[in-house]
Amino acid sequence: MKPIVWITRKLPEEGIAPLREIAEVKMWPSEEQPMPAEELKQAAGEADAMWVMISDQITREVIAEAPKLKIIANLAVGYNNIDIKATKEKGIIVTNTPDVLTGTTADLAFALMLATARRIPEAEREVREGKWTGWSVNQLTGMDIHGATLGVVGMGRIGEAVARRGIGFDMRVLYHNRTRKPETEEKYGFEYAELDILLKESDFVVLLTPLTSETKGLIGKREIALMKNSAILINVARGGVVDEQALYEALLNKEIWAAGLDVFETEPVPTDHPLLTLPNVVALPHIGSASIRTRNNMMAKNAESIAACLQGREVKSQVK
Repeated sequence: MKPIVWITRKLPEEGIAPLREIAEVKMWPSEEQPMPAEELKQAAGEADAMWVMISDQITREVIAEAPKLKIIANLAVGYNNIDIKATKEKGIIVTNTPDVLTGTTADLAFALMLATARRIPEAEREVREGKWTGWSVNQLTGMDIHGATLGVVGMGRIGEAVARRGIGFDMRVLYHNRTRKPETEEKYGFEYAELDILLKESDFVVLLTPLTSETKGLIGKREIALMKNSAILINVARGGVVDEQALYEALLNKEIWAAGLDVFETEPVPTDHPLLTLPNVVALPHIGSASIRTRNNMMAKNAESIAACLQGREVKSQVK
């Protein structure tokens, strides 16, 4: 009898085809709607392997329903949607997709920087809505990126990729991280700074920290108040890193210039969310890794992890 692989979102057939040769593959039929909690528990109850999305909450309760589950492959780098402590207690392997989405997410961070600084969405709407009736000196003026100071909070693979892109824009690069990276500083000229200093001196603050108990609410009212009135906050990490109410009030009162957000505390973000009412917010639907090549590579990495586990081979990309 073949082992059962449960996939919690409809994925392209070419991505899952390799697994059909070694397992019975069951897949939730929707591309957009996540599995309800009860359905998720039922799937866990019969699965030898689960292939899950970042929006799936793999809680202790779900794991308790999984008597033969060997591996959970998460289609993301972050894994705050999975109770890692519970999986370790049951000896369940958890894997993610590091490395393959670094450049793509860094590109998206820079796209948000450009869009917010130069007010690209506002300008595009003005043209489409027929409001462009003439030219004026102060029409849609924004902020320069070239020559500005970039502050990266969370200097992992993606953070370093964002910082390297800043060099091409002649930016001064500050970074804050749990541990300093002297080799990176020496190689690229990046400067380590305590968080408060980084917030005070940066024109662009890019958040790239994982969501943990230490980073939840990392950027709140006090931290935002340290930023320049002309500063821009970019979040491509996790929504919970930022106090969204404090950010809304700061943007509304023009305490900072703008924000570019690819992530929110609740996803999908409610349409009545206060941040969506502000013209100086560029909001995206969590598409940091959404290039065709990268998503295909992420799926291939997950599929290989599952296959390796079911075939008794070494499983790479394990979450420690």
